[in-house]
Amino acid sequence: MKNWVIFCLFVILFSSCKKEEKFPIEPHIEFVSLTKIDNGTPIDSRATMVIHFQDGDGDIGLNEGDIKPPFDTASIYHYNFFIDYYKKIDGEFQLIQFEGVTFNQRIPRLSENVPESIEGDISIDLDINSYDLSTPYDTIKFQCYIVDRALHHSNTVETSELIVRKR
Repeated sequence: MKNWVIFCLFVILFSSCKKEEKFPIEPHIEFVSLTKIDNGTPIDSRATMVIHFQDGDGDIGLNEGDIKPPFDTASIYHYNFFIDYYKKIDGEFQLIQFEGVTFNQRIPRLSENVPESIEGDISIDLDINSYDLSTPYDTIKFQCYIVDRALHHSNTVETSELIVRKR
C-alpha cells in the first residue's frame, strides 16, 4: 500500500511538472524555406515551400468531404492555404495573377483531436513557371496565410526570393 501511495504521488508530481504547449486559437505561421525542385532539365518549373505553424485548438485543415458552406467550391474558403505570386519587375515586386490559375491549396486535417494545441511544418509543392517567356529568368516570391475551420486567419508571411530559369 505504501509503495502504491508513493507511486501515485510520483505520478502526480511528474504530471504537474509536465509543460503543456498552449497557443492562441488563431493559427500562427512562419516561413521556413522555398527550394526549387530539380526536374532534370535546365528549366525551373516547381518548388517546395515549407511553413511552420502553431494552432491552439488544432482545427487546421479540411477533409475531402468538407464541401458544405463555407467550404463549398463557390466560396473563398474552399481553400485554406492562400498563396499570392509576386514577380520582380523593374526592381519592385508586383502581385501577378494568372487567369484561371490559383496557387491556393487545401491542407488536409492535421488533427482529429480537436481541441488540442498543435504545431509542425506544412510542405507545399508549387508551380513556379511564370508563363512569360520574354526573358530567360524571373525573380519571384510568395506571400501566404492559412485559415482554420473556425475561419480564423493566420498572420501573412513572405518567402525569400527565388530566381527561376525559364528557358
